[in-house]
Amino acid sequence: MSDPTTVPTPTADAVEFGINTFGDVSSNLDGTTNTHAHTIREIVEQGALADELGIDVIGIGEHHRDDFAVSSPELVLAAIASRTEHIRLASAVTVLSSDDPVRLFERWSTLDAVSNGRAEIMIGRGSFTESFPLFGFEMHDYEELFEEKANLWSMLAQGGPVTWRGKFRAPLTDTVVYPPIEPNADGTPGRLATSVAVGGSPESVIRAAHYDFPLMLAIIGGEVSRFAPFADLYRRAQAKFEHESSRIGYHSPGFIGATDAEAKDAFYEYWQQNTSRIGAERGWPPATREQFEAGIRGDGALHVGSPETVAQKIARGLRSLGATRFDLKYQAGELPHELAMQSLRRYGEEVIPRVRELLAAG
Repeated sequence: MSDPTTVPTPTADAVEFGINTFGDVSSNLDGTTNTHAHTIREIVEQGALADELGIDVIGIGEHHRDDFAVSSPELVLAAIASRTEHIRLASAVTVLSSDDPVRLFERWSTLDAVSNGRAEIMIGRGSFTESFPLFGFEMHDYEELFEEKANLWSMLAQGGPVTWRGKFRAPLTDTVVYPPIEPNADGTPGRLATSVAVGGSPESVIRAAHYDFPLMLAIIGGEVSRFAPFADLYRRAQAKFEHESSRIGYHSPGFIGATDAEAKDAFYEYWQQNTSRIGAERGWPPATREQFEAGIRGDGALHVGSPETVAQKIARGLRSLGATRFDLKYQAGELPHELAMQSLRRYGEEVIPRVRELLAAG
């Protein structure tokens, strides 16, 4: 087992690259807003392009509110599965606390079947809470709900009969949930790929290590390097639990243009719109251009700029965290489909190869 106090150096061939969208309802270039249904069809097109570009994974978020189009990521991912061959199909995230793990497993194991083993669920508590009252859960049970359901999910994801008892759903006794994940090529039992998204809670980091799930750091503000202590905590916890490896990734918002100036000018309006809308719900003042520029500078979480600028930032971030996966959150606010596709193409064709070059150079 590697030394948990050492930050591993990511290698070019070991790093994976993904994209994430929360399913923000998009607009057209003339400023008119699209329908939720139209936005979902655009996401399917974006997933097809990502597969064509050789991007490793697409993650789709779950929301239940007017400004986001996707309430059922696995259904949209199934549509993407029918248009693609290689890209892995993930959530970003599935709000485990307000769902039933058994029904969730049934849906995701079905997605895994139709996609020939490409399903990858990312569980989390979510930064929005509209699903709790919608599905009849109480906010004062927030922590307890996630802990209990994560425990049940860890058993279900391994396949086989499950015996379990908890507070928030009926017990299970030697229960097999169908359809099961297909066995591996060597005949060993299949396991549904699962990671845990963490926004800044040490308890969540330790929980991910406890269940031996990969850690995905949601870095949407501040500096990427300030999350290094969470990566270090995860590696130490993995060692304490005597698990063999530490699998760490992170996701950050961004947009790639031909030049730094073009990227900033194209993306700012939609970033400001999105950040201000969400901030208003939380009592924050409207977002400013100064905040936007600060988020881009140096080690900031915003990966906005030319292909070279963004590639350099990703390479630095991977090294600072010892991470082996980066996901670009490519959508913000009502960013039009045409701009999203242009940014995705630059990400796949220019940024990813350049990051690999930078990592290979040491």
